[in-house]
Amino acid sequence: MKHTTRIELTNRKDQILAEAGIIQHGDVRRVVVNDAVVDTGATGLALPKPIIEDLGLTPVRSRSTQTTNGIVTRTVYSDVEYSVLDREGITLVTDLPESLSVLVGHMVLEYLDLCLDIKKGLIYNPDHDGEWIEDQL
Repeated sequence: MKHTTRIELTNRKDQILAEAGIIQHGDVRRVVVNDAVVDTGATGLALPKPIIEDLGLTPVRSRSTQTTNGIVTRTVYSDVEYSVLDREGITLVTDLPESLSVLVGHMVLEYLDLCLDIKKGLIYNPDHDGEWIEDQL
């Protein structure tokens, strides 16, 4: 069963420039995706190239990645702030082909202290009674 979630994405460099007064807060590039796939087989946050372009992210490096179709080379892009279920974090992202959905991987879920319940979908970690307990960074 495919589970999806709403994720808000913000270009972190734009945020920093706005905080410094270099650009207007209204010029910070943001994207909201209402149907991001919760993929416990994925590691981090992966975005289709059109969303990367909309956010104005810049390439950082390339890396080899294991996928269901074998090992492929993906580009790693500059960081975004992301928000899922009113919890937020910052991470670099990798690219996906245009035809794929946004993938929210297990490291993102772990950082946000969220769990995938097969019946309820994405939930706050029940072991923590709804409190956000962060692992030591």
